[in-house]
Amino acid sequence: MLVEFEKLPDYSKVWIYQANRSLTDDEAEVIKKRLDEFLTQWTAHGASLQAAYELRYKRFIIIALDQEFNAASGCSIDTSVRFIQELERDFNIDLLDKMNVSYRQGDFIAYKPLADFKKMAKQKAVSQNTIVFNNLVTNKEEYLNYWEVPARDSWHARFMN
Repeated sequence: MLVEFEKLPDYSKVWIYQANRSLTDDEAEVIKKRLDEFLTQWTAHGASLQAAYELRYKRFIIIALDQEFNAASGCSIDTSVRFIQELERDFNIDLLDKMNVSYRQGDFIAYKPLADFKKMAKQKAVSQNTIVFNNLVTNKEEYLNYWEVPARDSWHARFMN
């Protein structure tokens, strides 16, 4: 059951998928329609799941689920991963590689392999003040408050001197 993102409680589980490139306006519109369809039909053992999504910066898909309304099962999570894999194939994007880092360079969102980000930190090309996207947040409250933060306030801080 698709609901508005704002209406989900702060404890709702979130999954963040970052694309390896910006989506075009047309791609973003098609992906939104497909997310609408998927989340409307998403179930766990036949029970509707109360879910929502956001598509941010034409680069991040954030799916949120109220686990207290009905909890996701292993099968329903597998179904969501298959859906994301379909998006990857259909749009020739990478959404599941967690070994990459997205961060801000002014208004631009950069996407780098973790090894390159570490090198940039050593070379002082990024700093503790660099705004990073902490895709390890696990619930809506963390997403709203700790997703887009200075590197010093995220797991990325371990690479800064």
